[in-house]
Amino acid sequence: MKRNLQIRDVSVNEIDEKFLIEFDRFQETKSVWYTTNQTDVKIKADSFIDHWSQEQKKDISLYLKRCIEEGGGVVAAFEGTQVAGFANVENRFFGSANQYVPLPFIHVSNSYRGEGIGKQLFYQCCEIAKDLGAEKIYIGAHPAVETQRFYQSVGCILAQEVNEDIYQKEPLDLQLEKLL
Repeated sequence: MKRNLQIRDVSVNEIDEKFLIEFDRFQETKSVWYTTNQTDVKIKADSFIDHWSQEQKKDISLYLKRCIEEGGGVVAAFEGTQVAGFANVENRFFGSANQYVPLPFIHVSNSYRGEGIGKQLFYQCCEIAKDLGAEKIYIGAHPAVETQRFYQSVGCILAQEVNEDIYQKEPLDLQLEKLL
């Protein structure tokens, strides 16, 4: 089925606390990638489910609004008014040469996965990061095998420098980067 999707930058006045109200974050994970030294990656069995409550979706929506207000960017895929996917880049530089900006969120709603939406969102975020003056995007990436394959497919590698603040928020995530 061919969907009529529009993928574009989102303006600050488009986001309110209900921006993600219909978004379905559901993800069932059965195996994950992990690393103990940021060089060797292995796979192990690990089953869990990720899902966002309405309160979490509200908090993320308000965070996305702040991201734009602080000079970052948000992109989304829309089918009508329904958010099918979204991603954001913060206007916050870090690293030994201030070469990184973070990509805190990139998600595609459950029923829209596998259609290339994530790649389009990712590449638009790369353009936003370049416009901000970044050399690399930094991602604290969900460890699910499927998620890691996505990041490999868009050219991400293990981060050369680990941002401790991002790592500490989700210590099981793999710390990745993409050269722009």
